[in-house]
Amino acid sequence: NNISVANQASFAASQKFEKTASVKSKSSEFEKDEKLIKSTSTNYKAVIQYEQSTGKKGNRQIHLLIGVNPASFDSFYTVIQTIGSIKSREITKVDKTNEYRQLNAKKVSIEKALQALNELKSKGGEIADFVSLNDKILEVEDRLQGLGVELGNFDAENEFCTVKFSLYEGATEKNISLLQRIKVSLEWTIRYYAILVFTLLALSLTVFVLLLISDKLNIINTVKNK
Repeated sequence: NNISVANQASFAASQKFEKTASVKSKSSEFEKDEKLIKSTSTNYKAVIQYEQSTGKKGNRQIHLLIGVNPASFDSFYTVIQTIGSIKSREITKVDKTNEYRQLNAKKVSIEKALQALNELKSKGGEIADFVSLNDKILEVEDRLQGLGVELGNFDAENEFCTVKFSLYEGATEKNISLLQRIKVSLEWTIRYYAILVFTLLALSLTVFVLLLISDKLNIINTVKNK
């Protein structure tokens, strides 16, 4: 049982996850909120890995890719949602354990190949063979160094977190209160009711005038006939 528990703990410790948050926000105070997202990143010791700014004043946008320490991810994600007016947000979590293990297996294989090449080099031989072997060793060492960089992304923490933050310039929608909605509804009701009443009055007056004219025409015709 103790061995089983130890194996489970070891497996859990070796698991690697990539957590990514995407946040899109709109701001009527673009410069202020741009500074705020950058200062917030600094306060949380997050790293802005990529930045792209486009558009002219009045229609600007900035896109940031921010590397965040896993321990600070949740609080950082909460804070940046107070910047501007949030239009969309989502979090995705991807299991990178298999990728991590494949890289480690590849590293072991390359290390064995390098060890074999170094053993051949130590045996001596023709100068041409020595030069060719030396070039091969350098090539394998470069591959090993590149692999070390890739593995370095995993070594610091079991999870590595990224935040994609996009800020768009523009007026934000105002929240309309219930009282304001009722007031607007009443204003529209009164306005249309008044229009309806005046329309009916005008129609009634027109009909009345037409009836008067009709009666006068009948009287005139009667007098003429006599």
